[in-house]
Amino acid sequence: MDQSRSPKGHHHDEDTEKNLSSPTKSSRGGWSAAIFIIFVEIVERFVYYGLAGNLITYLTNELHEPVPTAAKNVNTWGGVSALLPILGAFIADSYLGRFNTILVSSIIYCMAMSLLTVTVSSVIPLHLRKSIFFVALYLLSVGLSGHKPCVQTFAADQFSEESAEERKAKSSFFNWWYLGIVVGGSTAVLVVVYIQDNVSWTAGFGILTVSIVVALIIFLLGTKKYRKQGPLGSPFTKVAQVFVAAVKKRHTEVSPGDDLGQYLRDDKSQQQPHTALVHTNQFRFLDKAMVIDHLDVSSGTRNPWRLCSLTQVEQVKLLLRLLPVWMCCLMFAVVQSFVQTFFTKQGSTMIRSIGSLKLPQASLQVFLGLTIMITIPIYDRIFVPLARKFTRHSSGITILQRIGTGLLISIISMVVAGVVEAKRVRIARDHNLLDNPQAIVPMTVWWLIPQYMICGLSDAFAFVGIQELFYDQMPEAMRSLGAAFYLSVAGVGLFVSSGIITLVQVISSKGGEKWIGNNINRAHLDYFYWVIAGLSALNFCLYLWISSGFVYKKIEADECNMEKELN
Repeated sequence: MDQSRSPKGHHHDEDTEKNLSSPTKSSRGGWSAAIFIIFVEIVERFVYYGLAGNLITYLTNELHEPVPTAAKNVNTWGGVSALLPILGAFIADSYLGRFNTILVSSIIYCMAMSLLTVTVSSVIPLHLRKSIFFVALYLLSVGLSGHKPCVQTFAADQFSEESAEERKAKSSFFNWWYLGIVVGGSTAVLVVVYIQDNVSWTAGFGILTVSIVVALIIFLLGTKKYRKQGPLGSPFTKVAQVFVAAVKKRHTEVSPGDDLGQYLRDDKSQQQPHTALVHTNQFRFLDKAMVIDHLDVSSGTRNPWRLCSLTQVEQVKLLLRLLPVWMCCLMFAVVQSFVQTFFTKQGSTMIRSIGSLKLPQASLQVFLGLTIMITIPIYDRIFVPLARKFTRHSSGITILQRIGTGLLISIISMVVAGVVEAKRVRIARDHNLLDNPQAIVPMTVWWLIPQYMICGLSDAFAFVGIQELFYDQMPEAMRSLGAAFYLSVAGVGLFVSSGIITLVQVISSKGGEKWIGNNINRAHLDYFYWVIAGLSALNFCLYLWISSGFVYKKIEADECNMEKELN
């Protein structure tokens, strides 16, 4: 089968990836465009954390939900909000493009925040308030589904891969991007949470609504400066083609190390050497998808559901390699979920006064953000150059080593949280406050700062590492999905957290008092933290085993690209 006779669809994958790295000359892009998107993300994170950071307080104090129920509702909403971006990424890549997806989702976001603001006011009758509140909350999840997977990738698209200067700018962009997220979130838990607790929920939510409208206006102001891309085609189709082709040829023999009779790439792929992936020996059953059999030879055109290129097969292998790492990161997400639930409820029972000022319990989350803001510059400017001298690695340590460090630190955070909670309960017992959950335990809230800061330190290592891994190791045409996948770590982790909470409640209730109850003075939250520490330790051991066999993506040099023609 002559390559020149291949149909136009034969070149679709390569054309798509060319579009990713070869913007037209008329495109603007660069920092002048990216700065608009950075400000949009800062404001959006301000809105999100202004809502999520104190959500459990609203559910327990205003909607009168029990603590375990409120924690599960927060986790469920957070989980849905983090999983829906997979659908949003698919729609963006297949139908709307990133710019249009961000625009539509931002409008939905504004509608949801407006409805939430009306709901927390006295306009809505009390008996309808809870139902409408959750409808608005999940409408906001729909807005997040298109915004989150596209906005970062769209911002990164403003920097070309083919320009050395823009590649350097892109590396700097990711630092500013994450720093902007932290600044937005930290400001929210300081300002908005204080207003919600001390002025009114309506005022607090009103500020968030105005802010997201401002973010939409900022995004539209940069329209003429953006480097835009149209829909790139469904990535799921490309993945499915490899599996279908491999199954169809499951009885075909593949000789290890022999490329004879295998379809490597067509002429378009040769023109784009930076997209050609090196063949690997993992998941060799997928190699059968690129084996040329008698049906392929006798056909005048290539059937993409029977014959796939080496690069396409290796792209699927990249996804399969990331899956075990993704699963090992779930326990990290479980630990981080406690920052907005149980850590907050602990703080509500402790002394939070600074002179005449009473600190909102959710505002302690700012110490997590401050830790990240301090850690990232130190990591980038001091740790990486120092580590580079010993490891000879351009990043100081590998991405997986960075994630593993974060997982290890998260275990320490649970141990520390358990020790502090045991001390809090002991003081409550000494002052006969065990049966008075509304009373303030004579223990300063500053005791909670270490666990917040340790969580921030683990976040700076693990979350940034996860974000980098799912951008760097994803195929270029699937990077929107990559963003969705690293977001889904938090989403699935929240569902796992809810499942663990339910399981612990069931098991502990059989032995007497529940470890997690509405009265956290009588509960055993310290035991729960130590169980999570134990599970995290087992998960860390599994992660070490998986990461030891991980193979990073390798791009084949142009002069080494060899292709077998089909005759």
